[in-house]
Amino acid sequence: MSAETHETHEETEYRVSTLELFFDLVFVFTITQLTSTLADDTSPLGFAQVVIMLFVILWMYFGYVWLTNSVPPSTTARRLLLMAGMGGFLVIALAIPNAFGAAGVAFGIGYLIVNLVHSGLFISAGGPGSAAAMARLAPFNLGSAGLVFVGGFLPSTWRAAAWTAAVVLMIVSPYVNRRHGEFRIRSAHFVERHGLVVIVALGESVIAIGIGAAGLPLNLQLVVAALLGLALVYQLWWCYFGREQDLRAEHSLASMTPSDRARAALSAFGWAHAPILLGIVVVAVGVKKTIGHATEHLHLSGALALGGGAAIFLVGEIYFRYQMKIGSNKWRTIAAIAALATVPVGLWLAIAQVAALVAVFGALLAVEAKREA
Repeated sequence: MSAETHETHEETEYRVSTLELFFDLVFVFTITQLTSTLADDTSPLGFAQVVIMLFVILWMYFGYVWLTNSVPPSTTARRLLLMAGMGGFLVIALAIPNAFGAAGVAFGIGYLIVNLVHSGLFISAGGPGSAAAMARLAPFNLGSAGLVFVGGFLPSTWRAAAWTAAVVLMIVSPYVNRRHGEFRIRSAHFVERHGLVVIVALGESVIAIGIGAAGLPLNLQLVVAALLGLALVYQLWWCYFGREQDLRAEHSLASMTPSDRARAALSAFGWAHAPILLGIVVVAVGVKKTIGHATEHLHLSGALALGGGAAIFLVGEIYFRYQMKIGSNKWRTIAAIAALATVPVGLWLAIAQVAALVAVFGALLAVEAKREA
């Protein structure tokens, strides 16, 4: 067996461990907290704060995906360190509702813990190539963590500036450290892990239906609204997983050279998945606001959450598919525009906008299925 064949076989066989799934359950609490925080304040400022927090959190969550892709949690020491990282994420999640208030310090401390554990474990156990690449990236990660930590002690305006600067540092750091090919990417594990976090985020949308229905009489109106909300969440799932898109992405990633694979991992599973997850969070907020007011009109923020969240999700999907070269994006682009066009419908009747979005996604999936048949 050649070295290349052996590497491909190893990538195919290496799957997500139950400890990583447990880690994701802790991480998804941050998604729940972000959704609740945005639902409580859908103003432009509230949205901007959630976007900043989501990006900061996703950067390190994706960092842990890269970590466990190179360093399986197969020893007691590694598991304990991963548990420490989970504890940091839990502190971050608890701090989210008041992160721009009194809980900013806790948010910063939790983030610093997550960052230190990540860099230390990666450098100590990542293997020669990955450890060397991480050693060059670690100062940027620690710099961004320092900005988040210091920002937690500052007034809210300066805190927002510090955390925004941290986001900028995160975005530019991979392009300063261009030797991505030294990171070892196991394709099967990498694709599966990102798919699982999308599933978990979609689960938050289903939970939003239940929260929105809490305390309301179970009548036909509520049942129809809940079923339409579930249909919309299912269609988001189908857009991401339908027609074995995840398997096609895995094969595409595995066929690349190591350097191209690392660049695609950053672009398709980093930058593209940020809007995918943001879109799911925003749609969940819109669904939550719709359930209890299905036969009323939505405020502009609620209508934008539904239509805009769906469009943001599709933009991430389009970029993901483009980077992985796994399908045409013409109809998804049209669907993103159509999703935004449903906003006026929500200003008239909430349940009608959800139905319109279900129709938009239904048409998209029908057209794509017909073209690929």
